[in-house]
Amino acid sequence: MGYIYGLIVLGLLFTLLNYFTELNNKQKFAVSSLFGLFVLLAYLYNTSTQNEQEKILKTVRDFQNGKTLVCNGKDINSTFYTLSVGTYTFIGKENTPYYSDMVSASTCR
Repeated sequence: MGYIYGLIVLGLLFTLLNYFTELNNKQKFAVSSLFGLFVLLAYLYNTSTQNEQEKILKTVRDFQNGKTLVCNGKDINSTFYTLSVGTYTFIGKENTPYYSDMVSASTCR
């Protein structure tokens, strides 16, 4: 929805440039194109960030449901690891071979 607002603002920007500046058409098009490119890049960044966040949350749900995950070539499960929710990091439990081993949830597949 925010991107629709961005396109509306782009249209308003072009209208303002058209009626209230002495720029030629090429310059107006260049300014509008740069703003449109900025809106497009913001959209792509947000989409990428959202996809990565969904992947991490799915990994955390799988861990909490008792599944074994593969992260950095290691098997991660609730027997040997606990989850730090604030950082989405798996930390090795005491009295296990993985004690104090830290693995980020973003490295899991």
